[in-house]
Amino acid sequence: MLKNITSFRLVVNRPVFYTSLSFIIASIGFCLFFQESIDEWFASAQLAITDNLGWFFILAVNFILIYCLYLAFSKYGNIRLGGDHAEPEFSTLAWFAMLFSAGMGIGIMFFSVAEPVSHFSEPPRPTADPAVRAMQSMEFTSLHWGLHAWGIYSLVGLALAFFSFNSKLPLTFRSLFYPFLGERIHGWWGHIIDIFSVIATIFGLSTSLGLGVQQMNAGLNFLFGWDISISLQAWLILVVISIATLSVVSGLDKGIKLLSQGNMIMALVLMLLVFCLGPSVFLLKSYFQHTGAYLADLIEISTWNDAYSDSGWQNKWTVFYWAWWIAWSPFVGSFIARISKGRTVREFVLGVLLAPALITLLWMTIFGGTALHFILDGDSSLVTAVKDNLSTALFVFLQKIPWTGLLSVLAILLVAFFFITSSDSGALVVDNITSGNAPQTPVIQRIFWAFLQGIIAIVLLWGGGLEALQTAVIIAGLPFAIILLIMCYSLYQGLEEAYRRKQKKLQVHQERSYRDIIQDLLDEKE
Repeated sequence: MLKNITSFRLVVNRPVFYTSLSFIIASIGFCLFFQESIDEWFASAQLAITDNLGWFFILAVNFILIYCLYLAFSKYGNIRLGGDHAEPEFSTLAWFAMLFSAGMGIGIMFFSVAEPVSHFSEPPRPTADPAVRAMQSMEFTSLHWGLHAWGIYSLVGLALAFFSFNSKLPLTFRSLFYPFLGERIHGWWGHIIDIFSVIATIFGLSTSLGLGVQQMNAGLNFLFGWDISISLQAWLILVVISIATLSVVSGLDKGIKLLSQGNMIMALVLMLLVFCLGPSVFLLKSYFQHTGAYLADLIEISTWNDAYSDSGWQNKWTVFYWAWWIAWSPFVGSFIARISKGRTVREFVLGVLLAPALITLLWMTIFGGTALHFILDGDSSLVTAVKDNLSTALFVFLQKIPWTGLLSVLAILLVAFFFITSSDSGALVVDNITSGNAPQTPVIQRIFWAFLQGIIAIVLLWGGGLEALQTAVIIAGLPFAIILLIMCYSLYQGLEEAYRRKQKKLQVHQERSYRDIIQDLLDEKE
């Protein structure tokens, strides 16, 4: 097993901790020392990966979704996480609520208005009909926030839960490859897997933090006239992370739990207020229409590769999203795994895929659909706002709804709380991986990872803004996408072994029952 060491009062797994840290520091140094050419490098790197390997992200994410559905309806569907006699720790309703909170985050605040409006003004498939453009924009928004994203989370969460609860292995990513690597997971193969997990998680979190602080800055500019600048965003990151360390110190059961519950309440209040104050009947009709169109066209839009037009739209949006969800999956997957003991594989997959996806699409419809309703009615200011600055779109949108000031303050607070929750939860996940699943680590260690996320976000914002954030997450997501595909085979091996054990136990039980029946008949005859 891994041997945790104490170094400078830190409890770390040396190869994972120091290799990951060295790579991160080198990345930060690259941005700082090559300031003049960093914008050009980010643009070139993003273009090289997306142009040549965008198809791989599309293929990988589609395969993962199909694989998860196969597991749900296969012979493995009745395998229970934690063993045959394990009971769920949470009611189904509470479990759904926590799944929803796991997927809720900075992203839906940043893109709920900006993405549908952007797709409307620059449609992936150009058309002159505004109604067709609006429907197309919501279909592709649903693609990015629907089943495929939750398929990635489902795979990672299921694998972590199964190998942790059923195979009694540590809740780290190296454990997921035990059927494939055996005892080698405790050596350098395991270290490499954990290193990639740390890097993907850190850059995925930093991207979310960067998007969040851009939107906070835009909101403060709208409410108080504060300048929109990298320096102010850097200070906002440091202030919010300082507040987040209080939650980090409190741990998972106290600070993070309370923040998650607060996020849920504020998000539901904001969503209901926008729904009630906006075009409610239109939103009800459009939600069912958007969802139906999305499901009807799912195969076509999810396999579309922009091969003939080569407009670059897919690289900017779909490939970025798939890389982001892949990089974000260690964080969300770990959370989902922790709350899912006692669920069957079928319950887990269908629950993780359907419930939070439908609610997330409802959120995107209420915000994005309302924005499109305004545009179709002749108000083009939202299109202009999105073209000028994606981060300001939400607050320009809220200007068009009654109670603008209240909604804007609530939106800023919600972004800040999502920022805090993402930071401290991510710090706990990264600390768990780099410590080798140590039962207890020093608080300073978790605080260190929380601040490092913020520093990376500051450097990426300073080095290229949104484009730098997108490039970082695409680079981090690429190797981890390969790891997820290998994980599919490893999980299959683990489930097959568990199924065989279950069948063998059932056969032994039946043979004993038959022997008992025969013995009873013999006893009666005598």
